[in-house]
Amino acid sequence: NSPAVHFDPRCIASVKESTEKLGYSMRDIVSGAGHDAVYVSRVVPTAMIFVPCLHGISHNEAESATPEDVAAGSNVLLNAVLNADHIF
Repeated sequence: NSPAVHFDPRCIASVKESTEKLGYSMRDIVSGAGHDAVYVSRVVPTAMIFVPCLHGISHNEAESATPEDVAAGSNVLLNAVLNADHIF
């Protein structure tokens, strides 16, 4: 067990704003996985972006995401970074 990590509210806001601006659907989730972002968040403001995977499987050889979903996640990341200057 490890405690929940609370990511930076400004980073989360930037991701949400980017998602809305691009017209993608989204929802807040809690992940129990030990992502690199857990450790990075101890040093710098951090958030995470997840994309849908076939049957909800991730971090596994069976993980499969469509090119469109990967592109959407990449576009959200790009726009979140570009928009971050007015949030920080």
